[in-house]
Parts: sequence; structure tokens; C-alpha cells
Amino acid sequence: MPKKINIKQKFSKFSELWSPKVIAEMNDYQFKIVKIHGEFVWHKHDETDEVFIVIEGSMKIQFRKKTINLNQGELFIVPKGVEHKPFAADLCKIMIVEPRGVMNTGNIKNELTAKNDIWI
Repeated sequence: MPKKINIKQKFSKFSELWSPKVIAEMNDYQFKIVKIHGEFVWHKHDETDEVFIVIEGSMKIQFRKKTINLNQGELFIVPKGVEHKPFAADLCKIMIVEPRGVMNTGNIKNELTAKNDIWI
């Protein structure tokens, strides 16, 4: 029988920024938690939508022609193929849900590209 997962406790187990940690899987989808602060990189995911769920704090998702503001308890789905750039003025804790194997920087590879499938 699966065990329940305490999301707050999972966040206490790491301090890295922009480094998704897997906390659960459902079918081929992973539930990942991430601490973010500052700017990420412009990127897109050609094969999948990406959902951002704000657990604590607030963030923005910039698009080329607009910006979405997200606060605690809100979520937003970025459609596949849409270029975007997450940003958080202060520390923000989020959950993302996406298929197993999706690279956090999408079509870009740089110093913010995190290893996949890191479980906590």
C-alpha cells in the first residue's frame, strides 16, 4: 500500500534552487517539488504541457507578450511548445507535474539544467 506524502516535510530535505525533486509518480507522470528564487531561463517543452502549482510564496511566469502572476494555492498550465520564463522575487515553493524524463530547461541546456529523476 502506498504511503501518504507530507509535502512540507519533503521541502525541508533540500535547499538547492531550480532543482526539481520527485516526490511521487502516477502512471508516467512525476510530481516534482522545486524551490525557486530569481530568474530562470527562457525555454519551452515541445512534447508536453507543464503545470506550475504554487505551494508557498508567489511567482511569475513570463511569456513574450504577457506575464502571469501566481500566488499560493494557484496553478497555471503552460501549453506545450510555448516559450516561457519562471521568476520569483522571493523564495517560492512550487510543484510541477510532468511526464517522466522531462528536462527542467526544456529545449535549452545550460548551468540551470538539473538531473532528472532525483527522488527525495
